[in-house]
Amino acid sequence: MVLSNKIKDHQLEKLLDPYRAVIVRRATFDQKLSTLNQGDALNDLPYEHDLEYSRVFGANCETVIGYVPLPVGMVGPLTLNGQTVYFPMATTEGCLVASTNRGCKAISQGSGASSTITRDGITRAPCIRMKSAKEAAELKIWCEIPQNFLTLKAAFESTTSFGKLQSAQVTVAGKNAYVRLCCFSGDAMGMNMVSKGSLAVIDLLKEKFPTLDLLALSGNMCTDKKAAAINWIEGRGKSVVVESIIPKDVVHATLKTDVKKIVTVNINKNLIGSAMAGSIGGFNAHASNIVSAVFLATGQDPAQNVESSNCITLMEETEEGDLWVSCTMPSIEVGTVGGGTGLPAQSAGLKIIGCKGGGEQPGANAKKLAHVVASAVMAGGHIFFFAPSAK
Repeated sequence: MVLSNKIKDHQLEKLLDPYRAVIVRRATFDQKLSTLNQGDALNDLPYEHDLEYSRVFGANCETVIGYVPLPVGMVGPLTLNGQTVYFPMATTEGCLVASTNRGCKAISQGSGASSTITRDGITRAPCIRMKSAKEAAELKIWCEIPQNFLTLKAAFESTTSFGKLQSAQVTVAGKNAYVRLCCFSGDAMGMNMVSKGSLAVIDLLKEKFPTLDLLALSGNMCTDKKAAAINWIEGRGKSVVVESIIPKDVVHATLKTDVKKIVTVNINKNLIGSAMAGSIGGFNAHASNIVSAVFLATGQDPAQNVESSNCITLMEETEEGDLWVSCTMPSIEVGTVGGGTGLPAQSAGLKIIGCKGGGEQPGANAKKLAHVVASAVMAGGHIFFFAPSAK
């Protein structure tokens, strides 16, 4: 009855006991995912108390005493780059999954989501201390010579099979030099990869500049897990822009508002309001809500929600009176191998999306996850969110 839409999947708890409702819902989505050749995706997503502690030891947590269960909701279908996708969200905030689903419905009733990655590179910025400001400046000039960069690139890439050094930008502050290294990291989020390569770069620089003293492998210009303008401007991880056109009739019927009102709310709240607050990358409604929920469900580092939630939402009324909406997110930091992605439940979350493990082309699966994160933000944070206030 759920598959035939005679009963909505979100109504099951009203008709069955909660445990039975979960079982029926899982069976329903298992059949829906089967049409996308992902029919076994839910097998490793537990719904009874269980955790394979042997997978945690030495990889994810120390001094383990248990685990905190989080509800996981299913979102979709969403039309993204011409394909149908579903994705999981782990959250304790009521209505978040429901509102994101409504946004997905509105997007899919319109043009669908069209997502593009404009940059792809994780960064690490060691802090180097020189004997003088002049030496720090000389190091910067040396690194900016193209032939010298190729030398740094060779040293970096000698430490990794997938990592490719893309750039080395040096910022000088007195005797300090911060060497911001940007690396393509394949399907890994890449912090371990770029850190290891950075040490090789420092060793090489030490040969050229014997007075060099490495103060910190991360000099906070990376910038990892902190709000920073450099991530907002230069990007970190995947830089994504996603857009959609929602017909005015869908805005009225599904979002319960009209195009002019929703555009006005976006300008005055997300743009002007955030500017008055002095926000960095916060020109959105609540991107971090959606980013965190997808991160938790797919084994990402939840602390990197700080920079991954950088987002500006823009909306316009088209000549036809429809709603054009976009989200630009310059620093989504995700991976589909390594870290928490190896745990069974989180691995199941990636499998639901269709991006578990390494892709056929290096980086393809991580890019797909970044597309999903940005599209989820557009659906959950930047369409339905305005409806109550714009009525």
